[in-house]
Amino acid sequence: MKRIKIFDTTLRDGEQAPGCSMDLREKIELALALEKMGVDVLEAGFAIASPGDFESVSEIAKVIKNASVASLARATRKDIDTAYDAVKAAVAPRIHTFLATSPTHMQYKLRMSEDQVVDTISQMVKYAKSKLSDVEFSAEDATRSERDFLVRAVQAAVDAGATTINIPDTVGYTTPFEMESLLLYLLEKVNGLDQIDLSVHCHNDLGLGVANTLAAIKAGATQVETTMCGLGERAGNAAMEEVVMALHTRQDFYPYTTGIDTKRIFPVSRLVYSIIGMNSPLNKPIVGANAFAHEAGIHQHGVLANTQTYEIMTPESIGLTTNKMILGKHSGRHAVEDRLNDLGYTLTKEEMDEFFSRFKALSDRKKTITDGDLEALILHRGTDVNALFRLDRFTVNSGNYVSCSAVVRLKNNQGEQFEEVALGDGPIDAAFNAIDKIMKAPEHRLEDYSIQTISEGRDAQGEAVVKLAAANRSYIGRGLSTDVVEASILAYINAMNKLL
Repeated sequence: MKRIKIFDTTLRDGEQAPGCSMDLREKIELALALEKMGVDVLEAGFAIASPGDFESVSEIAKVIKNASVASLARATRKDIDTAYDAVKAAVAPRIHTFLATSPTHMQYKLRMSEDQVVDTISQMVKYAKSKLSDVEFSAEDATRSERDFLVRAVQAAVDAGATTINIPDTVGYTTPFEMESLLLYLLEKVNGLDQIDLSVHCHNDLGLGVANTLAAIKAGATQVETTMCGLGERAGNAAMEEVVMALHTRQDFYPYTTGIDTKRIFPVSRLVYSIIGMNSPLNKPIVGANAFAHEAGIHQHGVLANTQTYEIMTPESIGLTTNKMILGKHSGRHAVEDRLNDLGYTLTKEEMDEFFSRFKALSDRKKTITDGDLEALILHRGTDVNALFRLDRFTVNSGNYVSCSAVVRLKNNQGEQFEEVALGDGPIDAAFNAIDKIMKAPEHRLEDYSIQTISEGRDAQGEAVVKLAAANRSYIGRGLSTDVVEASILAYINAMNKLL
């Protein structure tokens, strides 16, 4: 079967979505997870956007060994130089440069004529090619471009040495029939296009991102640009897991394959949602909580008789497995490590040492450890790495006839202790106020706060997520504990450490 390359832009386009920013440690952790899952190309960021973006692209380029690492760049020498400097240490570096080709963008954004656009494409692709052998060109807003002009623009990029041509549906405007027709037209009219990779990047503004991507594959696309869980600007992008599982499930209609290990889809989706501090929608295809749930009696009867009556794929195919053993305080290291492997997580010896210590601490507070608990411990590892402050202890006093107060003691990274007391509208608000006194952060506001249980039972772990806003940026903190107040405090400290 024909192999389709998966170009993942979760770390660039996905991270651009409001409220989805990631710090360097989180980006590297996600990049390694995506590499392990089998993506072909990782778009690590937009190197020139900020010093932080440059650093993250550069660091990811150094650690990824089994995938190409790309940086986005506008069609300018400065952008291309910066992108090259960021990815040059990669095993397989790529420069991804772009320029708009639609009348609307050329007139109102670029203020360039058609001839100027074509000339710029030719010069900048050649310049990028002088830096690296692997150069991708994207015709921004391609699906709203005049077809004959788009042919000129793409031909200029092919002639200049581009190894991949990307046709983006930048604003999610097109339909599957139009996408298929457009790609067939380009393959017919552009000389040499069939000799290099033809890619698409479909946004989801009309809910057609995945459908347009699949139509493009049918028409001859050899690469698709997607994000995990469909993250991205506005309504997001085509979701990688949906595209991959559509190809995997319907091979009778789509005789294509990818390099994705589908059993890692669910764990990686959990990682993504954990990093951005959100939960998947209940009805999210493939990875939503209800994707394999059946409540209607007729559905339940059918599934019990034969799962194929209402399930077109198995939970196991995406890495969603059922617990095969009971884990608790008497469980050994080997049993825990074996269960982690079943769930799709492989830890180094050092990581396993740290994880098993946290597992034992949890098992002292919780009778039975579920898969959800294990995954929560995995996803929350490293949240206090290089932290300026850590929680030492706290005490809260709360009631409906007394003023709520909290005493919080923190330790800084030099081991010094700081303790403050504060009042609040509740125990959590009081604790947050005490932390503010100790950490003396710049002006900020609490943008969002949520807490949910990880598993069932009265001793379930609570996962708290805190989102702080300061200086037009958001900082997400996460905390995990069987005590919801402690989880909330840990999440707030985590967010404040990032802000500082």
